[in-house]
Amino acid sequence: MSTETAGPERTPGTDSLTANALDNAVTVGALFLWAIVLWWAWTQDIGRTQYGVLFLGAVLSVYILSEATESVREGDLLDLLILVACGAVIVTATVYIYTDFDAFYTRRQGWATDYEYRLAWLMIAVILYLTWRSYGNVFLALIGGAMLYAMYGYYVPGLFRHGGLQNIHMLQMLITDLGGFYGTLTQLTAAWIAPFLLYAGLLFAFGAFDLILRIAIVSARYIESGVAQTAVISSAIIGSINGSYAANAGMTGSFTIPTMMDSGLSGRTAAGIEGTASTSGQVLPPVMGASAFVMATKLSIPYWEIIVAGLIPAAILVLSILLAVHYTSINEIGGQEMRFDEYFEDELTRTDKIVQGIRFGVPFLILLVTLGYFQYTVMTSALYTIVAMVILGIGTPVLHSIYAVRTGAKTKTAAIDGWWTAEWWSRGRVRPRLSTIGRLPLLNEFVSAAVWIRRRRPVHTVLAEVGNVIRGFRRGAVILAPIAIILAAVNGVVDLLMATGVPPRIAIMLMQLSGGVLLIAVLFGMAVCIIMGVGMPTVASYVIVSTLVAPTFITVFNVPELAAHFMVFYAAVLAGVTPPVAIAVVVASGIAGSNFWRSCGKAITIAAPLFVLPISFVYHPEIVSTTIDLHSLFSGALIMAGAITIIFALNYPFGLKRWVGLPLRFGLFWLGSYIMIHPEWMLQAAGIGLFAVVFSGAKYVANGTELRSPSPIDR
Repeated sequence: MSTETAGPERTPGTDSLTANALDNAVTVGALFLWAIVLWWAWTQDIGRTQYGVLFLGAVLSVYILSEATESVREGDLLDLLILVACGAVIVTATVYIYTDFDAFYTRRQGWATDYEYRLAWLMIAVILYLTWRSYGNVFLALIGGAMLYAMYGYYVPGLFRHGGLQNIHMLQMLITDLGGFYGTLTQLTAAWIAPFLLYAGLLFAFGAFDLILRIAIVSARYIESGVAQTAVISSAIIGSINGSYAANAGMTGSFTIPTMMDSGLSGRTAAGIEGTASTSGQVLPPVMGASAFVMATKLSIPYWEIIVAGLIPAAILVLSILLAVHYTSINEIGGQEMRFDEYFEDELTRTDKIVQGIRFGVPFLILLVTLGYFQYTVMTSALYTIVAMVILGIGTPVLHSIYAVRTGAKTKTAAIDGWWTAEWWSRGRVRPRLSTIGRLPLLNEFVSAAVWIRRRRPVHTVLAEVGNVIRGFRRGAVILAPIAIILAAVNGVVDLLMATGVPPRIAIMLMQLSGGVLLIAVLFGMAVCIIMGVGMPTVASYVIVSTLVAPTFITVFNVPELAAHFMVFYAAVLAGVTPPVAIAVVVASGIAGSNFWRSCGKAITIAAPLFVLPISFVYHPEIVSTTIDLHSLFSGALIMAGAITIIFALNYPFGLKRWVGLPLRFGLFWLGSYIMIHPEWMLQAAGIGLFAVVFSGAKYVANGTELRSPSPIDR
């Protein structure tokens, strides 16, 4: 048969068949991975370290299968061969270490055979390659640089010089003693972070993003800057779960940025708003980009207390950003309307709202109650939440469809109903393929009965929702894999840097640069955190800065432990909007097709309080305490007023001439910073009073005595 006769639809090519097979293997691998995670969360039949070995092997295998699928589709044979080699190394090392775990972990600590050291070198090479593949040259340089520094630190001049580690010692630290890449962070990822990312995957698969968008659009009807606020709300919520501001900017920005631009916002403004929203979402409780779990472990306090400590700062940040976005958007294009029917065909019925509320609300309530009231472990709470999510995710739509069949009401599965009509059955591919079977009376009756059953709305609702569960499991694994890779790599880097004595050297450096002045030390420390947080997932950057920078402020400057950790955490997140890298803005400006530097300028004016808030934690540790009382609320209100002052300074359209407006904005910015930082509440209150006077005077000069809302101006 000639190639013209055999078209691609009738005889798919080998590459297509292989890609489809690998794609199915990714799904099977994801199901196997989550079976391991849920089995261990339920039974804990093996130790956490042994479980970490099994988990890392499984999640890396899923990642390699996913990447191999893309390699086959792109026809890149060399890339596929490299991935196959990486997979062989991972499977070999995982099986070897897991089956002989006692020898590695107990009997032969500090010693290994020659071939085990060779296998360790291969595992290090695989981790380096997968890290480069996931995050690029910067992180390859970070990990490779840490290894070179550990081995050849005696060549480094000055303060950071050390004696160097032997190759065998480094291999033991990273692989054979089951620390390093298999260490605390990998185990924490397997036990705590992984179940929450499975929960996130299920939320996406069951349509939580769709629900969030619906809520945001409805709320936008009552807000003048509705379109932009929708972008902030949706991106921040998804970003908190996503754990990466760059990934979140790409995912939510692909929808929010075109929407904002269609409404009249410029590309640079849309990119700045999305970059800021994706970045600020990383600090929102209860997930905080998965950093809340690591922080609870590092500080040895309950996870719930971390969430409580993060509430006031998150409220300050979100409210100030919403205000900044409001004035930025109405100053550019005026009030915006977001028509619901442009995004959705119909609104949810009252029954649909009840179903969605139960479907998503009950599992989240279970999470809060088990963590906050019953004080269960994070792992146990996540397990109960996932089980509830699966049961309700399948059960509520099925019950709804049964109710709809009895009442004749329409449901969101109406489109699926049409897919299973008799017309599809007679014209589709199934009837011709069963034509020979149809000649047999018994089989014909059986097939007809099976099709009739499947066409019933409750039955194919079950099938559709089971499919969503499988997609959720797959999505959760795909989200988890790059995070697991970078955390394993970061764990190795941290262990090497700790062994070479870097943290105390950083403390000495900060003392020398600051001259012992706390404020200057905080500014230098924030700069270090921003540099270390460039491009990393939130949790990975937090691990590094909490290990290398936070101890300096705790031991040298006597900053409360929780305040120091929140300070470095917020500072590391700033990397998302801080030039010259500003990864979140890079992604957003790429989608918007806008100039990066102008987009960055917009992002900085919107997120300006975020650059001051970490300093507030040092001088007002009560706003990040594990208890919320009148003192913390009062301090939070004062700091909020300072943040609003900064927002007005940079975003409010005063309508004054430039020679008056620029000094006014400059002065108000520093006044707001003073209010946010100063430790004396009376002076803070005086600063707020001064802002009120200056603001009223500026409005009087611009508009006379009439203090009206700003009108739209031409761009």
